[in-house]
Amino acid sequence: MIIDCDPGHDDALALLLAVGDPRLRLLGVTTVAGNQTLDKTTRNALRILALAGVTDVPVAAGCDRPLVGDLVVAENIHGASGLDGPDLDGPTGTTVDVHAVELMRRLIVASDEPVTLIATGPLTNVALLLRLHPEVLPRVGRVVFMGGSTGRGNTTPYGEFNIVTDPEAAGIVLNSGRPTTMIGLNVTHQALATAEIIDGFRALGTRLGTVCAELMTFFASTYRREFGFDHPPVHDPIAVAAVIDPALVETVAAPVAVELTGTLTRGATVVDLHHRTREAPNADVAVGLQVDAFWKLLMTAVRNLG
Repeated sequence: MIIDCDPGHDDALALLLAVGDPRLRLLGVTTVAGNQTLDKTTRNALRILALAGVTDVPVAAGCDRPLVGDLVVAENIHGASGLDGPDLDGPTGTTVDVHAVELMRRLIVASDEPVTLIATGPLTNVALLLRLHPEVLPRVGRVVFMGGSTGRGNTTPYGEFNIVTDPEAAGIVLNSGRPTTMIGLNVTHQALATAEIIDGFRALGTRLGTVCAELMTFFASTYRREFGFDHPPVHDPIAVAAVIDPALVETVAAPVAVELTGTLTRGATVVDLHHRTREAPNADVAVGLQVDAFWKLLMTAVRNLG
């Protein structure tokens, strides 16, 4: 698999799950502007991989803005660095000297098996890959993205951040013809980092466990301020968990469209759960999560990393 991300507190946890579970083979990490600017999300990806002791996974920076319009980052949620909260060391690795889209193309072409693309940020890089390099389409086994919702949003009343940031890219991915799984807010809001969960990571007694606890503690403070949540949802690791163990996430096949022109609804994911449009399904849409099993999976991965 390849992870395309914009770390981001929950992206950081997704990366740790991906490198800490032995059932996954991480071919590469690519970064995109989203939660913060591209230079900051790339630095954060390198910092998290260094923290986990990962030195053999190539990292490439990608798009610094959406396909259309201007970038609006989520500093109110993730802070000025994109990973405010824990006292992290600087990166020890560097990026490879190619664009993220080119790194993805090379890794997919070189792989002996179909590659799963896991996207936890805006879908700009993934959309450009699928549009500019159609030759890789048969070799992309599945696209799993965290984004959208079957109901309300978190950036606009009906728009989730990753999709609102680049709705055109999301539309390209959903209409690419590749098997696609959408992990939306309706499911990620079930994975709440309660005080007991945070204490459990701290109780691991490791540097990595403490960092995870501090990431979630900072996330809790901004979600409490911005949304009034008692506990913050941890979105992005669920996309990775769905690849590790698909039984953890219940999905239904449904048509999904992205609203591009609505004055109040641009970036909304219109999920036709009851097939009123008679359109063919283009995504497996997450509708349920085994919450306890998810947290056990994530904690085990962090424990494995030591």
